[in-house]
Amino acid sequence: MEEPEMQLKVKKVTDKFTESMYVLANEPSVALYRLQEHVRRSLPELAQHKSDMQSWEEQSQGAIYTVEYACSAIKNMTDSTVYFKSIDSLLKHAIAMKEQLNAAQGRSTVAPQAKNPPASS
Repeated sequence: MEEPEMQLKVKKVTDKFTESMYVLANEPSVALYRLQEHVRRSLPELAQHKSDMQSWEEQSQGAIYTVEYACSAIKNMTDSTVYFKSIDSLLKHAIAMKEQLNAAQGRSTVAPQAKNPPASS
């Protein structure tokens, strides 16, 4: 055989072989096998990610509840400034009254002592 004829036959054989390999590699059962292998390899990691995400979600929900509760408490504190001002006013008034009572009591105790002179020894 001649060289060009031989090369043509070799080319045909290699083309047919390549086409057969391509068909075999892309056969549906092989594709399903590859899919199964991919799922088998990646499923444990995905399950771990899901578990981590659920844990983070629970922690986040707890933190959100805490922040909302703190915000509510602060809002209630700012709303109670009216009451604190009233208490402050009442305390100042009570202190002034106590000072007036002390002053009045001091005058009444000083006056009787002046009438009774201390005894001499």
